[in-house]
Amino acid sequence: MMILEELLQEIDGMDSYKRYGKVKRVIGLMIESKGPESSIGDVCNIIIDRKKRRVVQAEVVGFRDEHVILMPFTDIQDIGPGCMVEATNHPLEIKIGEGLRGMVLDAMGNPLDPTVEMPIGLGRYPTDQAPPNPMTRPSITEELEVGVKIIDGLLTVGKGQRIGIFAGSGVGKSTLLGMIARNTFADINVIALIGERGREVRDFLERDLGAEGLKRSIIVVATSDQPALMRIKGAYTATAIAEFFRDAGYNVMLMMDSVTRFAMAQREVGLAIGEPPTTKGYTPSVFSMLPKLLERTGTNEHGSITAFYTVLVDGDDMNEPIADTVRGILDGHFVLDRELANKGQYPAINVLKSVSRVMNNIVSKDHKQAAEYMREKLSKYYQAEDLINIGAYKRGTSREIDDAIGAFPTIIQFLKQDVESKWSFTQTKTELINLMK
Repeated sequence: MMILEELLQEIDGMDSYKRYGKVKRVIGLMIESKGPESSIGDVCNIIIDRKKRRVVQAEVVGFRDEHVILMPFTDIQDIGPGCMVEATNHPLEIKIGEGLRGMVLDAMGNPLDPTVEMPIGLGRYPTDQAPPNPMTRPSITEELEVGVKIIDGLLTVGKGQRIGIFAGSGVGKSTLLGMIARNTFADINVIALIGERGREVRDFLERDLGAEGLKRSIIVVATSDQPALMRIKGAYTATAIAEFFRDAGYNVMLMMDSVTRFAMAQREVGLAIGEPPTTKGYTPSVFSMLPKLLERTGTNEHGSITAFYTVLVDGDDMNEPIADTVRGILDGHFVLDRELANKGQYPAINVLKSVSRVMNNIVSKDHKQAAEYMREKLSKYYQAEDLINIGAYKRGTSREIDDAIGAFPTIIQFLKQDVESKWSFTQTKTELINLMK
């Protein structure tokens, strides 16, 4: 009887009407329609061919003079004045489940390869979620082994930490992500390629990630040629998949390349609906959406999402608006230095400009002391590097600089690592402590 009563209440609360509107005009990326009644974030179906039921999905992004402003998920070539617009009265939902492991998906959560069928037994899950309550977030107390010496040794990452990888183009962000994905022991990897070149997607899967990495990963792809809304939804879809597995009790690794292209896509949407451009042309909605996206990852009472976000910095300027905003939100940042890359040091992480905000809370005392000592030696050497290179420094002038010069080749050898090699956390820690002795 209780179940029957609940069902009757559900039926009474259902809206039995379908609401329609009509396309009035198309301006650039935006579609204006007269009706239907809907809310921001709702998905609408624009019916192109009633007989064949051909539809284009679009999202409500704003309102203007009693008109609904829609942005389509796909191309708008066949849309014209008078096309019917059907309201669904709910936001975008995707299908998620264990069967997605090893699959490559588009921003809507569908297989990117048209020859691959969707697994059965998946449940529906909304892409837009609220971040966990700060009071329910457990502290980060356990280190995460990523298999890269410079990170495990000097910039140790914790389970549930959120890290930004900052670099200009062509310095090795994607290659470093591939190394971390292959070497890290996480229950599942979720990798979002947002705004990437179409050519690079397969290269990343085959060369950087590899067959072993793909088996325990779910890849979400929204290439640069797709509409801005698809690039935004790709980031939300990947985050929602990671949240689903975190809530199931897994330790998840989320990688997003790149946050900058997500911000650029939101800038396109904001300018199209009439937002004023502010800092370097970015609209206010960009700076409100970034924390909403980035705060969704991390720990909660069920599991954890350790997140790596790449940030493409224009002209290697680490203080440009997006880089500065993201750095202030995340729990640490790795700066890839073009100068180090040109010298053949890989991974080209500048240790002195990078920081892990949770490292001191999760590593042992001897590990922390050894890492600080190595940083100190590097700092001393780089302070005197110009004098050393031109021969103006005389040995014996400063004992600290003499020690730094002696230790420098050994330190650089420790910081370098071949792309295919993997170091365990214990190996890295032992070698670091022995070197600094």
